[in-house]
Amino acid sequence: MSTAQVGRNLEAHGVHSTKPVHFNLSAPTLYEHAIRRQEGLIAADGPLVCRTGAHTGRSPNDKFVVKEPSSEAHVWWGKVNRPIEPAQFDRLRKDIVAHLKGQELFVQDLHAGADAEFRLPVRFIQEYAWHSLFVRNLFIVPSAADLAGFEPQFTVLTAPTFKADPARHGTRSEVAIAVNFASREVLICGTSYAGENKKSIFTVLNYLLPLRHVLAMHCSANIGAGGDTALFFGLSGTGKTTLSSDPDRQLIGDDEHGWSDRGVFNFEGGCYAKMIRLSAEAEPQIYQTTRRFGTVLENVVMDPNSRMLNFDDGSLTENTRGAYPIEFIDNAVPSGSGGHPQNIVMLTADAYGVLPPIARLSAEGAMYHYLSGYTAKVAGTEKGVTEPSATFSTCFGAPFLPLNPNVYAKQLGERIARHQSRVWLVNTGWTGGPHGVGSRMKIAYTRAMIRAALAGALDTVSYTRHPIFNIDVPTSVPGVPAEVLDPRGTWADKAAYDAQAGKLARMFVDNFKTNFADADPAVAAAGPTV
Repeated sequence: MSTAQVGRNLEAHGVHSTKPVHFNLSAPTLYEHAIRRQEGLIAADGPLVCRTGAHTGRSPNDKFVVKEPSSEAHVWWGKVNRPIEPAQFDRLRKDIVAHLKGQELFVQDLHAGADAEFRLPVRFIQEYAWHSLFVRNLFIVPSAADLAGFEPQFTVLTAPTFKADPARHGTRSEVAIAVNFASREVLICGTSYAGENKKSIFTVLNYLLPLRHVLAMHCSANIGAGGDTALFFGLSGTGKTTLSSDPDRQLIGDDEHGWSDRGVFNFEGGCYAKMIRLSAEAEPQIYQTTRRFGTVLENVVMDPNSRMLNFDDGSLTENTRGAYPIEFIDNAVPSGSGGHPQNIVMLTADAYGVLPPIARLSAEGAMYHYLSGYTAKVAGTEKGVTEPSATFSTCFGAPFLPLNPNVYAKQLGERIARHQSRVWLVNTGWTGGPHGVGSRMKIAYTRAMIRAALAGALDTVSYTRHPIFNIDVPTSVPGVPAEVLDPRGTWADKAAYDAQAGKLARMFVDNFKTNFADADPAVAAAGPTV
């Protein structure tokens, strides 16, 4: 299955390449092709370092869903799921296939979903060898027996050097990520950012699985020595990958999971970690993956002579990334599965510096913060941003939700109630003031708070109700100074804290009223008071 043959097994997809087509190549062979094709360079310790060009992140405004009868009634249409007509998709597909005819192609047959009952066989047909290695790292490599009888249930055609034509294809720009649930295909063109491959299949699973009564979640997951499973929800930059990679707990996965009647299972077979300012001291397990052959690094700056990596250099992008197989984390769970979670952690990086570093949520509060999906961008990360900017991304993953958010929220609420999961809100952002005045919460403190919560050490401590955010804040946590737990106390100017906290609370309330006016009144009442 690893030799190059012209046109092999792609006729069913209408792809007839005149150049070699490589099937299911291993990492070493893909390295050789990537270097031969000048797609990347090998760093001093072995990773393959590639650049994605103009697009160093996802292009959410260029994502489309085909509006067709089988899925139209289910899809949550709007700015997240922009409709495209079947005829436009067909024209785009025809032109991409014509483009691929003249390209050397790399094909990977992979599984999405560790649970065999719900796994999705996916075929990736790609232009770049390094993209083929990326998806091989990120998804689950089938066994030889599974590969022998592999029948894809979804196909992804990736053509980064093909540019869409808005007038012809109905796209917004030369970039397009188009999902067709009827033909069970994804088309990606105009961008070399490999993460589009990963997130397109996450979108697909977020559509298919809830309709089978399996909750699809944008979260990481791990297991303690006693077999207790924990989930970590959070948007990019909140610590979802960092905090789930705990040497004292086994990692199920760092980003995407399903929760079925049997428990939690990973969608992926690898991790996709942010690399900017990575350090061996703060994130030792992730750091070690950057010193291994097989890891793919995106847009990480490297010295051209020594080939040493500089994780502090964000000149290409702040969104530097590493993609590696999950077995590169020493204590990963081989099965990719765990039981029903006893604890759920909702992470936020509050750049306003007003949320407590940890708080316990009621069942209604959990639903409120799940629907809100709050974090904040810091000043200076985007042109014209001079103060923190609030982001509300429902279910901590709005760009990947094809269904109405209430579908996911209802399923989460039912599971929390059924399994009596404890829910925690953890602020990994700023303390002592907003970004530019205060300081980032120490990772050591955050780890100590989470470990205490997961171990049950916070079940017997006393709590105080935050007067603005309506959440319960512990008065003591082992290993954490008591003054850190009270956000108002860390500010030199208490009146400034009150004003900033009131401002953020109003943002919460306004967002909830705008987007969830039909929510359960008890859930709405669990939010901040203004």
